[in-house]
Amino acid sequence: MQVTINNHQYEANIGDRLLDIARSNHEHIGYFCGGNALCQTCYVKVLEGNDLLSPLNEEETALLSDNLIKEGTRMACQATIEKPGTIKLVSAVEEVKQMFEQEPVQLVGYAAKMGWEAMVKLPDTLQLQAKREWDLWTLLSDVLSGIGDAFTLIGRACQPSCCCKTWSCECESGKG
Repeated sequence: MQVTINNHQYEANIGDRLLDIARSNHEHIGYFCGGNALCQTCYVKVLEGNDLLSPLNEEETALLSDNLIKEGTRMACQATIEKPGTIKLVSAVEEVKQMFEQEPVQLVGYAAKMGWEAMVKLPDTLQLQAKREWDLWTLLSDVLSGIGDAFTLIGRACQPSCCCKTWSCECESGKG
């Protein structure tokens, strides 16, 4: 089956986590905590196929406000594919990128909205995190893996766009 993330199509299977599909295809979805529902950077807006995903779990209901849920927001580290069909989503990071490129003034409202939605859920978030039991070594490994993947994406984004991947290119594609 096909999953579209930030306008790019990828193959996926029932049981796959949205975060794993994104990571394996180097798609830009935040996952600083390595997929442990801590950092809340993996927010995605499901544009199509929300009914094909797992129901909201305890972590998502504790961390996502009612408004975000109504808008189709899910946590990519928690949502898995349960049924075949078409799934389309856009990451929060991609939404911010699009706002920055098209109309940067929207970022002020977006930041205020996301801050408010986080504040509304702060008591539930604190309660959830306080009762969780952690395997420190697994958590540390997941976080370091997430950081490593982030550096890989940054490195790819900073590479020259020409075919020979050098800054002092003389080929035709590198001559702007």
